[in-house]
Amino acid sequence: MIKAGIVGGTGYTGVELLRLLAQHPRVEITAITSRKEAGMPVAEMFPTLRGRVDLAFSTPEAAPLKACDVVFFATPNGVAMQQARELLEAGVRVIDLAADFRIQDVAEWSKWYGMEHACPDLVAEAVYGLPEVNRDRIRGARLIANPGCYPTAVQLGFLPLLEAGVVDTGWLVADCKSGVSGAGRKAETHILYAEVTDSFKAYAVPGHRHWPEIRQGLARMAGQPVGLTFVPHLTPMIRGIHATLYARLTRDVDLQALFEQRYAQEPFVDVLPAKAHPETRSVRASNLCRIAVHRPQGGDTVVVLSVIDNLVKGASGQAVQNMNILFDLPETLGLEALPVSP
Repeated sequence: MIKAGIVGGTGYTGVELLRLLAQHPRVEITAITSRKEAGMPVAEMFPTLRGRVDLAFSTPEAAPLKACDVVFFATPNGVAMQQARELLEAGVRVIDLAADFRIQDVAEWSKWYGMEHACPDLVAEAVYGLPEVNRDRIRGARLIANPGCYPTAVQLGFLPLLEAGVVDTGWLVADCKSGVSGAGRKAETHILYAEVTDSFKAYAVPGHRHWPEIRQGLARMAGQPVGLTFVPHLTPMIRGIHATLYARLTRDVDLQALFEQRYAQEPFVDVLPAKAHPETRSVRASNLCRIAVHRPQGGDTVVVLSVIDNLVKGASGQAVQNMNILFDLPETLGLEALPVSP
């Protein structure tokens, strides 16, 4: 059994990670930390886990994290970088669900996250955990930077186009919508039910922290810098991301065949039939990314529709997928659950 620890188990990604790991046939959860809730049984805070998780929250200092095979950080930005080195030196593999190790340019990271990085040398070692791109590197990693939710949906949508070199890399547009859980489990006015419901808005248009992460990934796929416009929106739903992506074709190509061939062997990317329109509810509570590709009016603009559950493929499910690869398990183990509908 893989002994797994979770640092920061009280947020939405933390409880989603608990839900997935509690059902995983090869995992034993041995530690769950929360400074504020130390001593409280996990199932008292999250009754959905009654009978499946018998642990209580503990402080990071008291938790047996160094005895784990893998430790997940489901914490705010800036926490994992303070604790990762000690765990790595103890032989523990680390999967960070926050942004501490995602951006390779440390100065760029500091600019967007407003703090000095505590371990820039580990940033250089960290492997970006998008399995559809980095599967071979993930297998040998000690430290994995789990991708963000918007970056996952956007990169998977653009990937076949950029790898094939069939679009103008200087003009890429990502028009994205997210459910409210993407903002985290906290009490803030702008995400209260009465503020969000019956409304729809864009936010962070001048600049969002996920923009440099997305741009970095797309540039790697294209083999050159890219021009990216990224506009996120908040929608009145709990889960889900819908990314509508635009690019200009530079040569004629069978787009449907291109996408189907690229993702034919990917267990968690589902390319829908021509003319389809994926819905966020079609991936709810699953680790799936569903994609449809269109060429409106037969013109030179390609439109890709990419949907994921921001808490699963956009966070905790992808982290478990990365763990499976790390420990040479079937990649789909513990992640086979069908989407929930309605």
